Amino acid sequence: MKEGGHRKQGTSPPCAACKLLRRRCGEDCVFAPYFPADEPRKFANVHKVFGASNVNKMLQELPVHQRGDAVSSMVYEANARVRDPVYGCVGAISSLQQQIDALQTQLAMAQAEVVHLRVRHSASHSSSPSSSGSPSSNQVSPRVNNPMFDHMVDHASLGESMWS
Repeated sequence: MKEGGHRKQGTSPPCAACKLLRRRCGEDCVFAPYFPADEPRKFANVHKVFGASNVNKMLQELPVHQRGDAVSSMVYEANARVRDPVYGCVGAISSLQQQIDALQTQLAMAQAEVVHLRVRHSASHSSSPSSSGSPSSNQVSPRVNNPMFDHMVDHASLGESMWS
């Protein structure tokens, strides 16, 4: 039975980058602090998108205190590119922007409906002073003949595309 193979006892395994690149991982390895041996996919995706040489150059040019953030950004972009090779992060941002737009439209429609109900409620109380304060059983839906609400619906259906 081999005891530790060809490695000296007490040495750490190569980082994920050096293991993938099949090279010796020295103490001065620029990749080791950011690509640990137990996270091989992390470097594999970054290598696939940016290339080891480019990542090495980027990290060497940055001050040590900024390298962690740079690696996080590269990993995020690389993972996004693996999921969506065409748009990458832009695809995720676009999707989130569309969700924001849809939610803002829904919020505006709900706010318009609240205003309409308040106006209607105050009009019904001012026109019938003997009203008991309870809603009438034959009230029409607030969406019928509501120009403010109709405008919001029209505005929502004609919303601008984020690509225009």
